[in-house]
Amino acid sequence: MSWREWADREGRGIRAVGRWRAPRDLDAAGPEGKLAPDGRPVVSFASNDYLGLTQHPKVVAAAHAALDRWGAGSGSARLIVGSRPVHSELEVALAEWKRTERAVLFPTGFAANLGVLTCFGGPDVLVVSDELNHASIIDGCRLARAECAVARHADPEHVDALLGDAGARRALVVTDTVFSMDGDVAPVAELLEVCARRGALLVLDEAHAVLGPDPHVDADADVIRIGTLSKTLGALGGFAAGRASYTDLIVNRARSYIFTTASTPADTAAALAALAVVRSREGDSLRTRLRAHVERVRPAHPSPIIPVVLGDERATLAASDALLEQGMLVPAIRPPTVPVGTSRLRVALSAAHTSEQVDALVDALATLTGR
Repeated sequence: MSWREWADREGRGIRAVGRWRAPRDLDAAGPEGKLAPDGRPVVSFASNDYLGLTQHPKVVAAAHAALDRWGAGSGSARLIVGSRPVHSELEVALAEWKRTERAVLFPTGFAANLGVLTCFGGPDVLVVSDELNHASIIDGCRLARAECAVARHADPEHVDALLGDAGARRALVVTDTVFSMDGDVAPVAELLEVCARRGALLVLDEAHAVLGPDPHVDADADVIRIGTLSKTLGALGGFAAGRASYTDLIVNRARSYIFTTASTPADTAAALAALAVVRSREGDSLRTRLRAHVERVRPAHPSPIIPVVLGDERATLAASDALLEQGMLVPAIRPPTVPVGTSRLRVALSAAHTSEQVDALVDALATLTGR
C-alpha cells in the first residue's frame, strides 16, 4: 500500500465514524464575529481568552511598541541571539506572580510541558500522572521515557499508593490544576502534602486556573508551576516557574526551550502588559465579572470551562449545530478528546461576554437539554 493510499484509507475511516474535523475561520475581535464559510454572525463560547485581554488597549499597544522596536520575530533561539530585554522582564514578572525564584519562557504551553517533563523525567524516574491530564502532559511523559503510572482522577490517596511503589527511585507527580474538558479542580493541597511526605517533585499545570486554585507553596517545596500566556494573559507562549536550580536546569536541558526560536517580541510584550492588568484592581474586576458569568450558567462551578455532557456523539453534534443556528458557537467535544460515551458541549466563558449574551446561552441550553 502506498502512502497516498494509506492516507486516503485513514481519512475515510475517520469520516466513517463521524469524527472528521477541519478548522473554520472566525473573523472576530472578541466574542462576536463572522464564521466561515458563509460569514454568519456568531457569539463564540469557545475561546480560552478568559479575561478578554486579547483586545485590551494596553496589551495591544504593548505589542505594537514591541513590533516597532524589535520587529516581527526574535530571529533565533534564546541561547543564541534570540533573547530580548522584554523576555527577561516577563520572566521576572512571572516569577513574582507565582511567588517563585525564577521563571523560564517557552514558545507555547505545550512546549513548556514537554520541556519540563523531559528534563526531570527519565528511565530512573517514576512519573505519576492524573488520568485526565492534558495531551501535552501525556506526550511529555512519553518523551521522558520514564515509567509512567496513571492515577485515578483527582485521587490523592491513589497517588500516595503509587508513590509508595517507587522504591528508591526519584518520583514526579504531574497534574492539571483545572482540567481542560471538565473544568474541575485538582486536590492541590492534598497533593502538596503527599509529595512533601514522599519526597516527590510536584508539577502543576495551571493553564486554565484563571479563577484559581492559586496554592500557597513553601519556599523549600519541590514544586514547578507551569502556565500559558495564551489564556488568562491573552497572548501566546508558556512558562515554567520554580526554584532557581530547577529553572537553570530547564534552560540547559529542555530541548523544547534550547532548540526553538524565542517567542516573538510582540507576544512577549503583550503578555507582560496583560500580566500587569491581571495583577491590578482592573484584573480583580475582570475576575469578578467572569465569576458572575459562571454562576449564571452553573452555580458554584470552579472554572469558566463548563461541560454539558450529552454522551452520544451525534446528539452532541446536533446540539452544537442547533446552538449555531441561534448564533452561538459552542463546540462539540468528542472522542478521542474525551472518553467514548462522554461527548459534550464545552462552554468557555469570558469576562468579555455581556450579561445578555450569557443569559441567551443559558436559555438556549435549557431548551436543548431540559436542564
